[in-house]
Amino acid sequence: MECRQVQLDYKWLKKQGDRIFPPAEEADEQGLLAYGGELTKELLLIAYARGLFPWYTPGEPILWWCPNPRMILQPEWFNPSKSLRRKVRSGIFEIRSDTCFDEVIRYCARVPRPGQEGTWITPEMERAYISLHNEGFAHSIEAFHKGRLVGGLYGVSLGKAFFGESMFYLVSDASKVAFYHLVEFLKKKEFHLIDAQVTTAHLTSLGGQEVSRETFLGMLEKALQFPTLQGKWKISGLDKER
Repeated sequence: MECRQVQLDYKWLKKQGDRIFPPAEEADEQGLLAYGGELTKELLLIAYARGLFPWYTPGEPILWWCPNPRMILQPEWFNPSKSLRRKVRSGIFEIRSDTCFDEVIRYCARVPRPGQEGTWITPEMERAYISLHNEGFAHSIEAFHKGRLVGGLYGVSLGKAFFGESMFYLVSDASKVAFYHLVEFLKKKEFHLIDAQVTTAHLTSLGGQEVSRETFLGMLEKALQFPTLQGKWKISGLDKER
């Protein structure tokens, strides 16, 4: 399937709403649906509400994806390992949220990952997600050790859905403990799903599952019927797990 070009004009965008994208079901076998446009907060919010996310390399047009299958984690599926539970109980990390979003996304862009060269988090993407954070739609969960930021993650929240974007760690298990506290928070807020976009062995070990694109879009539609928990989140991990 040939990918459609998305032309972004702000006035046209406001008029067309979510029709700026073709239906997500028309994505090709790799999940690619469209290319082009700009990373404005308006277009990003429309994309996430349609089950799409941007992923591209510097110097190329923005690519918009909706893979099939889709990796998700429903909070009630969460199955942390015994070692992760011990790490949480140890209280070695202090968990905060939305206190240093800019730092988290920049670490995610710059900290090397095993087996991966470079990053998809371009300066343009950093600015776009920082803008979403300033509007209360993007959030960071941060792990501190002795007052120093050593791990964390960030993502986008709409309705009862959380779209995980990236994580980093400077100290072993820091991002895992941050994720643990995120899931516990989302359980309390009765979120329907965490979108992990693509399958990873780590999330599978924690209870994540692959679902079809059709199933994911149906779940997302239901999750978006609820109000968005907009603004700064208050997640803390100062107390040891009981």
